[in-house]
Amino acid sequence: MSATVAGAPVAATASPASPAKLQLQLRAITCLADDICSFEFVDPEHKSLPQFTAGAHIDVHLPDGAIRQYSLCNDPTETHRYVVAVLRDPNGRGGSVAMHDALRAGMLVTVSAPRNHFELSDDATRYLFIGGGIGITPLMSMIAEVRARGQDFHLVYCTRSPQRTAFLRELQPLIASGHVTLHHDHGDPTQGVDLAALLRDVTPGTHVYYCGPNGFLDAIDRAVQHWPKGTTHCERFSAPAGEAIDTSADTAFEVELKRSQKTFTVPPGQSIVHVMQAHGMDIDVSCEEGYCGTCMTRYLEGEPIHRDSVLDEEDREEFVMICCSRAKSKKLVLDI
Repeated sequence: MSATVAGAPVAATASPASPAKLQLQLRAITCLADDICSFEFVDPEHKSLPQFTAGAHIDVHLPDGAIRQYSLCNDPTETHRYVVAVLRDPNGRGGSVAMHDALRAGMLVTVSAPRNHFELSDDATRYLFIGGGIGITPLMSMIAEVRARGQDFHLVYCTRSPQRTAFLRELQPLIASGHVTLHHDHGDPTQGVDLAALLRDVTPGTHVYYCGPNGFLDAIDRAVQHWPKGTTHCERFSAPAGEAIDTSADTAFEVELKRSQKTFTVPPGQSIVHVMQAHGMDIDVSCEEGYCGTCMTRYLEGEPIHRDSVLDEEDREEFVMICCSRAKSKKLVLDI
């Protein structure tokens, strides 16, 4: 799940549960489609940035103090810049509006070093990418990497209209060669791509990567139920819909911060993060629902109750999302 981040951090600081922070310059803002802009970040002293792998994202610290995650869409071989693309959504949590309305080229912006919960599998011989709307962003870096490897791929890119289709110019050669299929529903959900038909046949060696709005991803989740375990990979921009978590049996537990030599009690109804913040600790959080990965922390002892939608079973043997998870054991020891 987690990517290796190489290279020396630039002007980096880090809180125990957060990745390194970089002070970067917003070099350019470019309109890609209606309500979609790209944002290019570079080191103000023209130094190389920590490397990233396809599917990685960065945290962007906005002027109002909010932290939002955006997938990197540029070629992972580029070490001089990070590029994200953002849809301005007035009905969202405010981050995308702030990106469009508050940021200006030339500003210094705090961003995190890249992290990756959506890495390309080395086991695949072919990749099927499915992007819905702004969900195309991590897939663009994946396509660059897969092309560099010389591996086979196909992208199905679903948008409302050509005017709402980011990266259309960059994708034209791949559309012409048959590697990319565009589908526009023009705002009518009944005209959406037939995902069940698209994913009915399982091709050995093919891995499916999909990203987009929740309803779109839920439909793909249903359509890939018969695919072999480990061959389908999803990234969400918000928590998946599901049954409400039953918190009635939650009990108090102790959280020990090993490196900080502090121990706190986490009562029912409060998160680990909230308790830590109440004791004056600076912990970066964003979604507080366990899907963004900002607060991912290594634990050393104890048995967590995992309530995130990011970590797989292997990751859960080592990490916990402290914004939403609790503990079955009386004590949870964190590497903080």
